[in-house]
Order: sequence, then C-alpha cells, then structure tokens
Amino acid sequence: MFDVSPDAGLWGLLASAFLSATILPGNSEVVLVALLAKYPFLFWQAIAIATVGNTLGGMTSYAAGRLLPRRIDNRAMRQLQRHGEWALLFSWVPVVGDALCVAAGWLRLNAWVSLAMLAIGKGVRYVLLAGGASWIVAHLL
Repeated sequence: MFDVSPDAGLWGLLASAFLSATILPGNSEVVLVALLAKYPFLFWQAIAIATVGNTLGGMTSYAAGRLLPRRIDNRAMRQLQRHGEWALLFSWVPVVGDALCVAAGWLRLNAWVSLAMLAIGKGVRYVLLAGGASWIVAHLL
C-alpha cells in the first residue's frame, strides 16, 4: 500500500470525486474510505472535499449538457422534465446520475438550484458512506 500524506490524500480525493461525477471513472467512494481508514481525523474535511469535487464534476456534466444539440430524449430527460431540479438529489446514483447532470444542462434548468441540489445529494451520500465506513472500522475491525 502506498503511504500518502493527509494533504496528498485530500488532493487525490478531490480529483477522484471530480472524475467520478463525469463520464470518466473515479472511484471516489474507495478513495474516501481508504483515506478515512488511514486518517480518521480527516472525517469532515474529507466529506467536504469529496462533496465539492463531486459537485464540480456534476456541474461540468451540466455545462456539457448545455452544449448538446436540442434533439435528445431518454429516461433521465423524462425524469428531469417531471421532477425538475429535485431529481438532481439523485445525481450520485451510478450511470443515471451522470445522465441527470447532462440532461439538466440540456434542459437549461436553473444553474444555481441545480448546484444546490447536486451539493445536497452528493453531500448526504458522502456523509452516509463515511459514517458507515467509520462505524465498521471502529466496531467490526
């Protein structure tokens, strides 16, 4: 296993979280859990970094969606048309979440509301993931 400093680990987490929210693979969950296993004192800082990186990645997908031609119709698009920005609370769901972000941009949903929904959804996911992983490490390992 590589020995990584806390700062390098947080930068790696930021990059991984950003990439995970685009169509590129990033595995931010694995990076977050590994970082917290080594440096449990980074709990809230790591959650914040992961949330910021993942939200910025989601907004990058949103921006890419704004550049697409206006002829697209798929499941994510129908969900967004029905539920609006609220659907972006589920932007963390693998595969579907990336499509939701792109579709939100394509539909020209309000960028600020979209940003808020992305941050809330992704932040809650990371809090639950980090909390669960920390509990497992503390009580079962």
